[in-house]
Amino acid sequence: MSQNRRHHSAEFKFRVALEAVKGQKTVNEVASEYQVHPNQISTWKRQLLDKGTNIFARNGGPSQVEQEALETDLYEQIGRLKMELEWLKKKAARCG
Repeated sequence: MSQNRRHHSAEFKFRVALEAVKGQKTVNEVASEYQVHPNQISTWKRQLLDKGTNIFARNGGPSQVEQEALETDLYEQIGRLKMELEWLKKKAARCG
């Protein structure tokens, strides 16, 4: 009796939320058209309105997720370089 969850693409969510934001149809009409629960559409609509400003915030620069991924990679690289430096100092102290 369990029902499998449906996974929707980001493009589908955006399209549905944008139609809900336009206001030409009610949320219930959009929900019946796309076979999605009205509460889910309201959630997607709220997310679009809340986070939509981030699209234009950086004028084409990297998004927040890309920026965080870059920072993570850089911190990992710093950690590796520090480990190599400590290892080289230890080896130099034994030889010198």
